Amino acid sequence: MAAEAEKPKSSVPEELTDAWERFQRALQDWGGRLRERFGSRDSREDRPTITQILSYRDYLGLSGEQVKKLEHLRDGLQRQSIRNDADLRIIELDVAALLDSPTVDVAKVEAKIREAEKLRADLRVARVRTIEQAKSVLTAEQRKKFFDSVATSSNRPARSGQNPSATEKE
Repeated sequence: MAAEAEKPKSSVPEELTDAWERFQRALQDWGGRLRERFGSRDSREDRPTITQILSYRDYLGLSGEQVKKLEHLRDGLQRQSIRNDADLRIIELDVAALLDSPTVDVAKVEAKIREAEKLRADLRVARVRTIEQAKSVLTAEQRKKFFDSVATSSNRPARSGQNPSATEKE
């Protein structure tokens, strides 16, 4: 009877429980980043405009020089995005470390969170600027053709040199 009254000991060591909780937080953070990057593309701002333009280079009649400029803009933004993502990951590690201390310095955590959000905002603004620069590479006729028939239509022409998307296969 005395043995039944005692609390049963956990079969999982406390260190493993802590590691499991950290792992779950990391998975949630990773899932959030995946949703941000590959999530719904409802917003016009979230569309991969430069990549779409390049996908339809033959349809739009892009010159070699236009393709080169567009690829340069796209690649520059991708580089900035990769650097930004690395910086954000470091900041998130810093936030996690600050939150793991017994007494949390809220001012330091707030500063780190604001730093992360500034990086996100800066990248978002850079993306809008880069897309506007890409639009300026196109002629007025190419812009009209792209935005009237390609960017807004579900009946898009076949893409040159590309594998069809999942929706185009159906």
